[in-house]
Amino acid sequence: MRLIILVVASVICFPLTGFAQGASVASVIEDLVAANRILAAEGILPGYGHVSVRHPEDPSRYFLSRSLAPELVTIDDIVEFDLDSVPIDPKGFSLFYLERFIHGEIYKARPDVQAVVHNHSPKVISFGIGSTPLRPVFHQAAFFLDGIPVWDYRDFGTAGGVLVDNPERGRGLAVGLADRPVVLMRNHGVVVAASSLPMVVGRSITLEVNAEMQNQALARGDEIIYLEQDEESLGSSFERAWNLWKRRL
Repeated sequence: MRLIILVVASVICFPLTGFAQGASVASVIEDLVAANRILAAEGILPGYGHVSVRHPEDPSRYFLSRSLAPELVTIDDIVEFDLDSVPIDPKGFSLFYLERFIHGEIYKARPDVQAVVHNHSPKVISFGIGSTPLRPVFHQAAFFLDGIPVWDYRDFGTAGGVLVDNPERGRGLAVGLADRPVVLMRNHGVVVAASSLPMVVGRSITLEVNAEMQNQALARGDEIIYLEQDEESLGSSFERAWNLWKRRL
């Protein structure tokens, strides 16, 4: 445990290179690295998946790691992209996430969104392969009380598989998300959107917990009493938990 703390501390505090836009950018980049590490530690991004954040000073750009397991991401791995998901400065990297179009197209369609997560949570995916909808069962999951849409890659043909690896599919996914915070991807995964990194991380973790609880109740054959309107928890920022997650790193 001591070794882990020392390694992560050195990563997060490493001097910023290539981002001279100001302290706010530096802080956002550090938080993006932390978000990658937190989601990996929580089992949401175990080797695959990705998290991004919109540029705090230029809404037409966003930050995302190069193609790398989230647990290994450092500040030097973060790349700035335009909303067409083209790297502004590739920094010598040749490989980027194939599904970076998820992020760029959602940022284009949703000015309110400041952070995006794409993951392959098995518990959540289980609700994207059948007819039972994923519904909130406890108060922290109130953010998806209005339901979760399901985007189907088959709408774009099956030749390209399930990946959102081009702008057209990215736009289709953004349309599927609409004004919701979550969209399931048929036979693939899930995308979570939010107005901040702490919120998108919190929502991703909460979605996993909710899916597990709902699956357990369904397996028991219970008649589930689902959450009704909960205004107090609807817009939780997860700031308190965020500070704890960062400390645990």
